[in-house]
Amino acid sequence: MVTEPNHGYSRLSSFNSYKNQAEHKKLESLAFILNSHKNQAERKKLESLAFILNRQGYRLVGNHSAVKTCGWTRNRLLHKRPCYKSKFYGIESHRCIQMTPSVSWCQHRCVFCWRPVEHTIGPDITVELDEPGFIVEESIKSQRKLLSGYWGEKDRVSRQEMEEAYNPKHAAISLAGEPTTYPYIDELIKEFHKRDMTTFLVTNGQNPERLDGVKPTQLYLSLIAYDKDLYKKINNPMLKDGWERLNESIEIFSDSRSRKVVRITLVRGYNLENPGKFKDTILNADPDFIEPKGYVHVGYSRKRLERSDMPSFDEVMEFSRILCNETGYEIISHSKDSKVALLSKNPPSLENYLF
Repeated sequence: MVTEPNHGYSRLSSFNSYKNQAEHKKLESLAFILNSHKNQAERKKLESLAFILNRQGYRLVGNHSAVKTCGWTRNRLLHKRPCYKSKFYGIESHRCIQMTPSVSWCQHRCVFCWRPVEHTIGPDITVELDEPGFIVEESIKSQRKLLSGYWGEKDRVSRQEMEEAYNPKHAAISLAGEPTTYPYIDELIKEFHKRDMTTFLVTNGQNPERLDGVKPTQLYLSLIAYDKDLYKKINNPMLKDGWERLNESIEIFSDSRSRKVVRITLVRGYNLENPGKFKDTILNADPDFIEPKGYVHVGYSRKRLERSDMPSFDEVMEFSRILCNETGYEIISHSKDSKVALLSKNPPSLENYLF
């Protein structure tokens, strides 16, 4: 049972900060909905989503957060194969928590997303808000439970590796939903930093007022579309002013003091064929790095797209080369396994960027 939030995160103080009071009063908590006979439509939606998430290996944390062991954590422990972020930025894959403070709430229903976006509850969190410190502590506990079975893999995983995995050094705040939907995302990041952990925050740019106050170690902005028409087609926004919100976030992002990365998920037939059209958006965002990454036909995205919509690694690299010619960036690294390239505006030695 989740303990009552405190230190400013009570029901009254949390909900009074929202304009849409009626929406937040609908739902007291996830536990309330799952055990109540009222609000049947919402209850069934949450029951269905909870079943799907548990089946996919998620562990729910409190009222609105979740943790899931990344496939690259498993690969690093069992096969000594780290994530491309290890090559690019020095992240230790077996010491990374993949989590979200907003598992069921997002402003987009992107066609390429491998998550069950059809079950997205809405653009705002509609359950009682948990305290940032509680979310961080419970996320670490959940990660340890998820990893506990690897203690039995003594032939493949050393005790030292398991002890390191049980003491994570990095949080990837990106698992599902939109992390900045959680109103205290800035304090959540600070809680991770208090524990001597680095943070990657991935955002869709739909909450510019919260983006302005966050200071993660590395800030990712997903820029999938180069104009409003493509944005509506590929991001499938829930908010009428989504494109305007994104452009406001681009301005805020450009001034961020965090290390900045623009992520472009490439889908054949949508945005792969026109790299030059991203020029103005990229220059306005002014990122330190760009990660063009090929869409992968997995999870629930298979219900929306075809396998033929996946670009090849060669196509990702060709897209990157053209984008470099248009923007003045240079390709400084790549990962064929993950179909991703790393572009930099002022190419330094990569060692300068390792954690």
